[in-house]
Amino acid sequence: MAIIDAHIHYGDDHPDLLALLEEFDLTLFNICVAHEQGEWRNWSAQAERYRRLTERYPHRFGWCTTFDLPRFDDPDYVDKVIARLDQDFDAGAVACKVWKNVGMEVKNPAGDFFMVDDPLLDPIFDHIARRGRTLLTHIAEPLACWQPLNEDNPHYGYYSRNPEWHMYNKPEFPSHARLMEARDHMIEKHPDLRVVGAHFGSLEYDVDEVAARLDRFPNFAVDISARLLDIAIQDSDKVRHFFIDYADRILFGTDVVMRTPPSQMDAETRAQAIQSLRETYQTHFAYFERGDEMTIRGRSTRGIALPAQVLEKFYRTNAERWYPGLSARSS
Repeated sequence: MAIIDAHIHYGDDHPDLLALLEEFDLTLFNICVAHEQGEWRNWSAQAERYRRLTERYPHRFGWCTTFDLPRFDDPDYVDKVIARLDQDFDAGAVACKVWKNVGMEVKNPAGDFFMVDDPLLDPIFDHIARRGRTLLTHIAEPLACWQPLNEDNPHYGYYSRNPEWHMYNKPEFPSHARLMEARDHMIEKHPDLRVVGAHFGSLEYDVDEVAARLDRFPNFAVDISARLLDIAIQDSDKVRHFFIDYADRILFGTDVVMRTPPSQMDAETRAQAIQSLRETYQTHFAYFERGDEMTIRGRSTRGIALPAQVLEKFYRTNAERWYPGLSARSS
């Protein structure tokens, strides 16, 4: 079965990686992220790398662009964003991403946090809809971001290492509920825009919360990227029913990040990196395909043994439907 990883950041074409993609019949959908510092700075370089990979290996890669953060002193900001989006869409990008820094980091001239439902972004989102492209949204962090550190929580490691993103006891920052309200309002304002909520729609803690949004917004879907454990520690029967009931609205993805390209690694390090990626996929496949007891990151759970027709949608056809222009090679 051909599989699309509909959320990844892995822009390299070393033969060892290509061999892994052949092994699993995988297509990688690479996502650009706009940030002003750290590993995500210079998103245009990301876009160029992902564009070239997609052009060279159209059945193994696809790509999602993004746009510059608001420049409130530039009256031509929106027009410039739209012009660049058109350039990227014409070059093969099938979607556009908005990241968590919108809502959690960027502030407007009044000093308020800039939300994804701000009217400044409306013409941009309207244009994405007119172009028949999809908006991928990573709005908010997991709910654990606003809770005390807890070693039993799947996100303890991240927030213990990245305290700048841990919002517990920081009332000056928007709450999880406020960010979800803004995201939901944006979807409501743009009924003709296809929207995919990354990371289980930032509602990873309860499939019922995801279901409520899918029921409310027919133009909304979610991917599971970087949220396998959050899903797996919930009741297995309940999760299985959710995946079957919403079989057309859930996309497979891992959110694996390539910090060093395999082509720049020595042979031993590259072999370890490729093996780690292989094991990531094997763990995901085992949970969704099998119904026996298993361990994910040291936590016991039971696989949900999805029916074959649901797996096909989850692994491939939902990505092709929600990201028109993205396609995998059929086995």
